[in-house]
Amino acid sequence: MLSTQRQRPVEEQSLPRMKGKHASSTENRRMVWENVVWPLVLDINRSYFTLKEYHAKRDAFCKESGISPSKVAGGFVSLLIKNIITRDKNVYSIHYRLIPYMRKKVLLEYGLVTREVNTKR
Repeated sequence: MLSTQRQRPVEEQSLPRMKGKHASSTENRRMVWENVVWPLVLDINRSYFTLKEYHAKRDAFCKESGISPSKVAGGFVSLLIKNIITRDKNVYSIHYRLIPYMRKKVLLEYGLVTREVNTKR
């Protein structure tokens, strides 16, 4: 009996799959949100932070995890573009729908953040 499934050649199986542009952007946003921005907001206990506060938290994360600051910067800019964070001069604020989570000190994952920010009410 012949199998109807075709086997991929061995050389194709050993190559790691590269992520697409959108997948790596989402991964960077998630990393920055869950490891830098949200812990910073919970630490300072307010819905806004300064660039200096962000840089201190970012540098600590980069040193601890070995990730380059440029990769973190890309994720941060992406959060700004998605309107999860807004900027006013040197002060950055989280979206107003995320403030109740901050008050309750909830560990807020990126998936819930996107649902909250993009939901029409």
